Amino acid sequence: MARSSSHDVRDRLLEAGVQTFSKSGFNGCSVQDITDAAGVPKGSFYNHFESKEALAAAALEHYWVSGTCDQLGILTCASLSPRQRLRRYFEVATSDIAKINFTCGCLVGNMAAELSDHSPVIAAKLSDIFRGWSRQVGACIRDAQAAGEIESTADPDQLGIFVLNAWEGAVLRARIEKTERPLRQFVETLFTSLLH
Repeated sequence: MARSSSHDVRDRLLEAGVQTFSKSGFNGCSVQDITDAAGVPKGSFYNHFESKEALAAAALEHYWVSGTCDQLGILTCASLSPRQRLRRYFEVATSDIAKINFTCGCLVGNMAAELSDHSPVIAAKLSDIFRGWSRQVGACIRDAQAAGEIESTADPDQLGIFVLNAWEGAVLRARIEKTERPLRQFVETLFTSLLH
């Protein structure tokens, strides 16, 4: 039986971390659960990560940059106008959340709700991710303003932050109520009242 390379083991732990944290939350799983999901011995975990918290920070980064959040590509899709891209982004995200019966949001939102008060390491990583995410939404709004698709002349970066904050609140409410109604209300309000 061939031995896994150190890089392969780390990648498997990252993937298992993303999946396990998404399903069970940070506090709902153990290092053993993660190593079992990765199919590696528990002892190998500490060759790659000093703690479960360190893995969680790395898993967030991996989730964000590995294409797991590939919906973000919609925001730069050249075949749609900027306003259409923005609307399509939130409609696809709504559909994806409905497909999993509102049982969880994305790992970023889940970790924010669970750990931002308890882990400065995770809070710092989440802050970086939210900053970048808001910038991407704001850039799409800026493009829509430049194209004359959005009348608002408000700072697009501030609008991007506000829109993302409102979206995360709608996702949380949809998870509580187990319905897409809060997400549909968000999209409708966004495009009929704020970004018209």
